[in-house]
Amino acid sequence: MDVNMTNQTDCKNKSVKEPRSFTQMKKVGYLLSLLFLCVLVTGCKKNSQEDNSIIILPTVTPTIEPTVTPIIKPEVNREGQAISKLTGLWVEEEIANQRPFAVMLNNIRVANPQSGIGDAVILYEALVEGGITRLMGIFEGIDKTTKTAERIGSVRSARHYYVSFADEYDAIFVHYGQTSYAIKKIKKLGIDTISGMEGVGVNSFYRDKSIKAPHNAFLSLDGIQRALEKGKLRTTYEEGYQGHYQFYDSDKDLVGASLAGKVTLKFSSTAKPYFIYDSNTKEYLRYQYDDKHIDANTSEQLTYKNLIVQFVKEWNIDKNGYQTMDIEDASGEGYYFTNGSFIPITWKKNESTRFMKYYNKSGEELIINPGKTYIGVFPDNHVSDVMIE
Repeated sequence: MDVNMTNQTDCKNKSVKEPRSFTQMKKVGYLLSLLFLCVLVTGCKKNSQEDNSIIILPTVTPTIEPTVTPIIKPEVNREGQAISKLTGLWVEEEIANQRPFAVMLNNIRVANPQSGIGDAVILYEALVEGGITRLMGIFEGIDKTTKTAERIGSVRSARHYYVSFADEYDAIFVHYGQTSYAIKKIKKLGIDTISGMEGVGVNSFYRDKSIKAPHNAFLSLDGIQRALEKGKLRTTYEEGYQGHYQFYDSDKDLVGASLAGKVTLKFSSTAKPYFIYDSNTKEYLRYQYDDKHIDANTSEQLTYKNLIVQFVKEWNIDKNGYQTMDIEDASGEGYYFTNGSFIPITWKKNESTRFMKYYNKSGEELIINPGKTYIGVFPDNHVSDVMIE
């Protein structure tokens, strides 16, 4: 009995006790399950974090390029127009083709202000006897552009060097009297003239009796017309005439230039005109006798886009004090002023080629700005009397 009980107990103990290898496998299984659960929980947590996270990106403001509106200049209708040979500006074809008039103008103090002088698109100034200067205005389309047709002057007598200047423009030369030297030059060049003392011009002038002679002879457009008809004078440029100057197409500033806000030409102790640059209009305003130089017809001050100062050899020709100057087959120096600055230039004249030519320091023909031009012909032995500020 004891044996049986012992056997039963052993059998019971054997049936309850598991093998060692199985127990180990079971532990490994638990560990693997636990590891898998940890991975699963971690993955879910990671996914949960990724799903619930809000990623804030920086705000990028797009750069808006400014809209550039092209400037379209209205096309200018130039039909019926042409470039002026005197100013380089657009004018009516009829005016551009019309022969200009070169009018001798009195310039002593008692004759100021002159009438119609503001309509001259080119103005020459040079010494005559007694330390005074005389002016010559080149008028373009005189019957269409003068602001007061009944009064141009006062007109004075001719000097021979002015005859040469007038010929450069194929102009009709207008004067009231002349020296013997001027008569010779007129005949030599064959230039057309309207003189108040002889020929076709005797009925072209009138005298203002309120002004003392000889400073009271004036020209009218009616008088000019009578002279043209009586003398059957040519009224358009001669065939092949190309013009005196080269012009820029538009306004240009000088390169490598020096400033010139004020220019004074001291011809003598009494004749010392000066010019002041106006930066608003980009023109030079003329003054003389310590006052504005104005046109009596309009009360407007004389202004110029271009100033040319030309130094010449000059001397007395006789006991009367008449002047002469070396401008035929000659050369010299000078200055060109525009837009508030200036450059040195040279000039050369060959009478057989008609024109006075101006050159820059490189020896190229001078190109000037479109507009009105003043030319001061100044003694080369007094260069220091041209003062530039």
